[in-house]
Amino acid sequence: MPHLGLLGESPSRPRAAAARAVTSPAAAAMAQENAAFSPGPEEPPRRRGRQRYVEKDGRCNVQQGNVRETYRYLTDLFTTLVDLQWRLSLLFFVLAYALTWLFFGAIWWLIAYGRGDLEHLEDTAWTPCVNNLNGFVAAFLFSIETETTIGYGHRVITDQCPEGIVLLLLQAILGSMVNAFMVGCMFVKISQPNKRAATLVFSSHAVVSLRDGRLCLMFRVGDLRSSHIVEASIRAKLIRSRQTLEGEFIPLHQTDLSVGFDTGDDRLFLVSPLVISHEIDAASPFWEASRRALERDDFEIVVILEGMVEATGMTCQARSSYLVDEVLWGHRFTSVLTLEDGFYEVDYASFHQTFEVPTPSCSARELAEAAARLDAHLYWSIPSRLDEKVTGSPGSPAVKDEAPEPWRWLFSKEQVLGYGMESDFGLTWWNGSSLRRKEWAVGIYTRSHGSEPTASEPDERS
Repeated sequence: MPHLGLLGESPSRPRAAAARAVTSPAAAAMAQENAAFSPGPEEPPRRRGRQRYVEKDGRCNVQQGNVRETYRYLTDLFTTLVDLQWRLSLLFFVLAYALTWLFFGAIWWLIAYGRGDLEHLEDTAWTPCVNNLNGFVAAFLFSIETETTIGYGHRVITDQCPEGIVLLLLQAILGSMVNAFMVGCMFVKISQPNKRAATLVFSSHAVVSLRDGRLCLMFRVGDLRSSHIVEASIRAKLIRSRQTLEGEFIPLHQTDLSVGFDTGDDRLFLVSPLVISHEIDAASPFWEASRRALERDDFEIVVILEGMVEATGMTCQARSSYLVDEVLWGHRFTSVLTLEDGFYEVDYASFHQTFEVPTPSCSARELAEAAARLDAHLYWSIPSRLDEKVTGSPGSPAVKDEAPEPWRWLFSKEQVLGYGMESDFGLTWWNGSSLRRKEWAVGIYTRSHGSEPTASEPDERS
């Protein structure tokens, strides 16, 4: 591929490149471009104390302050109880049952006290509301037996107490509601997929390197469990403050980083670690960011992995983030997948490891422009005028009145062959159908100066 030459001049041809740089202005300009795109000496990244928006473990580092409408939390009491810490959830669980038992126990005691049952404890002819209810403790125990439907049989409600029958029905109904509410809260809290997200791992660093000739920002994800995440999808957000043209400052502005939404690459089959790639193209916010510019920038990349837990069917979300210091330019991830006897093995000891690879230090825009210029030098569209016959006697320079710059007439000692271009990557010519290598004499035609083509000495090229 032509643009791979941007990584530097081949070490096997230093003298030829130097000679061409002296004799050819186009070659000298090409050499300067190559030098600009070479990685150059590495500079240590600047250390900065940026506060994370999302921690490495996925916890969002945001606290809600000065919330005056706290009643809104009570309108969604179930979610409020589920979101509480475990010690507070257990406290509310115990208090919910204890208070209802005490509340209905007090009512049973008041009924017994109001009917005079406590004054006729030894009167066998008296029919109390609840047999063997002789005090508040007995009323509390009867409330527990009623709500939990234990029914030991010692304390029993009689049919001579209509208010007790109504209270019994009310406590049975409310007790079932309390059971459903509290047990539901505890079940949801226990079965929350937060701990499942702990076994979804992200690489400790993101890397920037070439993939198929294009700069890409990449990170790696993996699943430690053998039960997989179903319908897994990945997203990436760039968190960076910005200022609008009107002067408005937007803190922590969120920008989408494409990780394959258009092509479906964002939907993952996560049975082994995968490298997620964001191609730095014209739509990317890193389009004009070079290596040095990236190291001086201040941003955070938040990555979000979502999917359903195969065992429970509940939706799980795992998050992580990368600061500027955690983005390694010119690195690539070490392979972790090996083929064993009848199976593939993943070595998670190398999950976070990277190694350096040759990578241009320029921005993706500069790389694309240089590749386009290089493609224009080596493969260009031939106008219709090239289909005309080129006149000139064998061994003499060719003349073409309308030959545009910087095209050159290329001919051998025997015949004129067509248009071509000499560059640091060799002498390339076009004869209408194919590229060849021979002994050439180069005739340079410059229309702006009105000069005639002049032939140079033949140059041996292999």
